Amino acid sequence: MTRILFVCTGNICRSPVAEGIARARACALGLALEFDSAGTHDYHIGEPPDQRSQATAQAAGTPIDDLRARRFVSSDFDEFDLILAADRGHLRALQARRPGNARAQLELLLPWCGIEQPNEVPDPYYGPLAGFHEVQRLLEGAIDGLLRRVRREGLRGQGPRA
Repeated sequence: MTRILFVCTGNICRSPVAEGIARARACALGLALEFDSAGTHDYHIGEPPDQRSQATAQAAGTPIDDLRARRFVSSDFDEFDLILAADRGHLRALQARRPGNARAQLELLLPWCGIEQPNEVPDPYYGPLAGFHEVQRLLEGAIDGLLRRVRREGLRGQGPRA
């Protein structure tokens, strides 16, 4: 089974929304994929996603209220096939921690999913509710691109790479 991890800062806004959309859409397509999310920082470990993220996701039909924030750990490089970072800051932080023998492919989320502009998922945390709606919309398009790419490249059920 292919395992994909989404990463943002505190694992309460962007990455759990991506996880929720991916779970729902992959299930609807009958794809054997596993998703998780994590944060680069430990600000919210064990907490549910931000209430605004939960409300936006629920309204879109991809509830995330069952998720709890966790921090990215080094073993994630071996547990996942693909790690997708929400922005360049996350990507740099993960690249700095990445061991030379890491199994996971590490990429910037939007470009890997086929979205070139914007190429980073904006952080809605300090802004108005409209920012959470924009992140939901952007991630819906990204996850559609992710699933198209996974299906096209035959990654479904691929399992661990050697």
